[in-house]
Amino acid sequence: MFLIVDDDLAIRTSLQLLLKQAGHAAQAVATPAAALAAVREAAPRLVLLDMNFSLDTSGADGLALLRDLKQLAPQVPVVLITGWGSIALAVEGMKAGAAEFVTKPWHNGALLQTIGTVLRLHGAPAEPLAPDAAAARRHLDQQYRFGDIVGQDAQLLHVLRQVGQVAGTDASVLIEGESGTGKELIAEAIHRNSHRKNQPFVKVNLGGISSSLFESEMFGHRRGAFTDAKADRAGRFELANGGTIFLDEIGELELASQVKLLRVLQDRTYEVLGDSKPRRLDIRVIAATNRNLAELVAQGRFREDLFYRINLITLRLPALRERPADIALLTQHFVAQLRAAYRRPALKVGPGALHWLREQPLPGNIRELKNLVERAVLVSGKDELGPDDFQANAQRPPARGPEAGEWPAPGTMTLDELEAQTIRQALGHYGGNISRVAKALGLSRGALYRRLEKHAIPFDVPE
Repeated sequence: MFLIVDDDLAIRTSLQLLLKQAGHAAQAVATPAAALAAVREAAPRLVLLDMNFSLDTSGADGLALLRDLKQLAPQVPVVLITGWGSIALAVEGMKAGAAEFVTKPWHNGALLQTIGTVLRLHGAPAEPLAPDAAAARRHLDQQYRFGDIVGQDAQLLHVLRQVGQVAGTDASVLIEGESGTGKELIAEAIHRNSHRKNQPFVKVNLGGISSSLFESEMFGHRRGAFTDAKADRAGRFELANGGTIFLDEIGELELASQVKLLRVLQDRTYEVLGDSKPRRLDIRVIAATNRNLAELVAQGRFREDLFYRINLITLRLPALRERPADIALLTQHFVAQLRAAYRRPALKVGPGALHWLREQPLPGNIRELKNLVERAVLVSGKDELGPDDFQANAQRPPARGPEAGEWPAPGTMTLDELEAQTIRQALGHYGGNISRVAKALGLSRGALYRRLEKHAIPFDVPE
């Protein structure tokens, strides 16, 4: 039994009818007191809760009821129903324990999809993993398709189990982790194990899209919509319709573009530039970042409402230094790929080299390890690689600080000056190779270009 709490008779009636058609029985009440009485009598499977029950539209009464409901039945998921203008209120509700929020007027299909997702996420807990790491990984691989994700560290296995749990839902997922930890592979694994697996998986690097190009890139445009629009172009959302869109480096997105993205993710509709007819979307949204979005929200650099819209589920990928036992497995995996690619069947890595690799900090994580292995294979020419082969090909990060030595004393250099100096040193160290500089600094190419423009640093050196 579902519980609908709304003081508007028309909304209560329409929601009851919608749920009945979808096979869900629902009880509808008009007041907070009636809602609490219904929950005391029998805890519902889910509550659909309006945020206003009086002429005062501050939402204070809805928040108070939400807190009472969570105290009375903390296991029952609550979906908030609010107007677009009250998104900030819905965010407060999410902080108070709501599972999700939808805005009025809602789309029936999207609302039912949200309800189904919330119910699945609040279903039975997953079975515990086997105590043996290798056995636990084999068990997960029997249940799900994880492709080229290598490792059996307990932290990684926990992430993979979460992937298996949420893949079958349409829940939005935020993947956090340092550069090079495999966020894109995890996003692909979620899609591969979902009911959308036969539909498109579209990757978008938001760090490389400027605010002026955001609408054209994401929503598409019609011929003649602007000066250079010489032909119709499909946007990324249209290409992903029916499948999954992966919004990589979402922490780099400018505030103006964040508002436009929130609109689309909230309403599941968009308009192509030059065409005023709204188009409806049916997509799964997965976002990723190497930034701390909560800190960016606190600093006013990332919208709080967008943050709560994209992170119904958050997956944190461990850095490679947090799972050192997987370094040998990853190395052997990369060597096997190179053995086939370069037709060198005798190629292998000696135990001394594996031990040396395990002791390295590898700030670039899996990406750095893969590059290091490939460089050693290409340069050494040996069939068995030892520690010396890796040491000779290890790239050292560019020196830090204004004099390529010590950091400046506090107050002697601003943060912008320090950033500009570090970028210049990295450009010199890597001979102006933008891709390698961006990778060394943990940035996307687009994010690096924006910083080069900001600091007026020339970047016309050919790569």
